[in-house]
Amino acid sequence: AVVGAGVMGSDIALDLSAHKYEVILKDLTDELLDKARYNIKKTYNFVKMMKKNYFLSSLDELLSRIRFVTDYDHFGEADIVIENITESFPAKKKLYLELRDVCRDDIIFGINTSCISITRIGALMPQPGNVIGMHFLNPVPMKQLVEVVRGQNTTDKTVEDTKSFLKSLDKTCVVVNDVPGFVTNRVLMLTINECIWLVQDGVSEPKDIDMIFKLGFGHKMGPLATADLIGLDTILDSLMVLYESYNNPKYQPCPLLKKMVDAGLHGKKSGKGFFEYGCK
Repeated sequence: AVVGAGVMGSDIALDLSAHKYEVILKDLTDELLDKARYNIKKTYNFVKMMKKNYFLSSLDELLSRIRFVTDYDHFGEADIVIENITESFPAKKKLYLELRDVCRDDIIFGINTSCISITRIGALMPQPGNVIGMHFLNPVPMKQLVEVVRGQNTTDKTVEDTKSFLKSLDKTCVVVNDVPGFVTNRVLMLTINECIWLVQDGVSEPKDIDMIFKLGFGHKMGPLATADLIGLDTILDSLMVLYESYNNPKYQPCPLLKKMVDAGLHGKKSGKGFFEYGCK
């Protein structure tokens, strides 16, 4: 089961289906699920263009293995839940208090979060040892790495079962310990935030900043294009979690980032961020 049918949740559902899993994809409304179908089709076409032999099944066949729902009716059938909702602890707390009443006791809860504590979420559940971080990277079918985060109470069995599950998706996992931001986002969010400061301070244009990272450091995508892909609203939420967790001003979001989010410039999903993407 995948909870949260945004860009990341849709990608995960598609990748699971491509590896022959039956998937329940849940979100709050039918409108959001219709958007998820559109995102799945878009990702499918993109991956087919970039990695021609990745999908061995048609889009219709892949969609047939995904059940789009707004309720928990079939969650008792799931062996693993992967959660992808907003980077907000109150929102996640509400969700997990619902999930613990509808899921089996032996289920693994995989939290696909950028910064929020796995240990804190685990403390909400009857079996905290079954809670683990599964930080997928975007776009999921194109990214081999999954950052696996061991919470304070996560059991060795849950870690090993998670590694086996991710291996079945042809993913490589790196297991890290539970601190805010883990490894990827503790570094990435600082890099993105500093690049936004460079734009605000008039040091360089977004396209030139990204070119330095691509041509100078060999990155496939620059930090600002990466921010647009992730979503500037998600970047802001993640930085706020890091700022509050560490009480360190180096994580304080750049005012330009806040201004762009307030203006609805959320990146690729809104059609415009630091770069333009045409229609939503």
